Amino acid sequence: MNLLPNLKTKPAQIDSMYEKLEERFGAVHCPLTYSQPHELCIAVILSAQCTDQRVNLVTPALFARFKTPAEFANADRIELEELIHSTGFYHNKARSIQGFAQSLVETHGGIVPNNMKDLVAMPGIGRKTANVVMQELYGLVDGIVVDTHVLRLSKLLKLTKHSDAVKVERDLIQAIPRKYWMNWSLYMIFLGRSCCTARKRNCNECILSNLCPSSTLKNGA
Repeated sequence: MNLLPNLKTKPAQIDSMYEKLEERFGAVHCPLTYSQPHELCIAVILSAQCTDQRVNLVTPALFARFKTPAEFANADRIELEELIHSTGFYHNKARSIQGFAQSLVETHGGIVPNNMKDLVAMPGIGRKTANVVMQELYGLVDGIVVDTHVLRLSKLLKLTKHSDAVKVERDLIQAIPRKYWMNWSLYMIFLGRSCCTARKRNCNECILSNLCPSSTLKNGA
């Protein structure tokens, strides 16, 4: 059953989009820096409402101070908040980090789970974080990462009408072939940072301008 009857983007266009994105951005990897699995989870928690660049400036000192999940779980909350202050929402993030670390130690023996069910049951881990972790650490694809760039561009590409990340992911899972899921989100993120920003859509430089239903060039705007 077609759940997206009013959307314009067709399967053949998705294939063409992916080919152009792959040609432009090539092999892509998570831009967050980490050396241990639990560090990736913490970095993704910190990335909420914050740029990856800012997170990567904060995490070297953070990971040098607290080296293991147990150390994060037992960290002084005020010190932890001071170290992550510049990422914003530091009270909530510190609470999420410590809740995640405690769950990781007590429930999972310090091993980051490799499945969606166990990951999203942990404090601070939603579907976005779980998708990033599964793809980056284990090469497993169980969904599509939806951040602010992916959400915004998905609406411009007429892949969804929703603003809720969970509903957007459901639409994308139907619209995007599974073989593209691993890279699609990162391609959208890189495109959103380079020319289709929230402040200004530069359709003249966008590689998808001839395929995007919202292109100002295509619509003569």
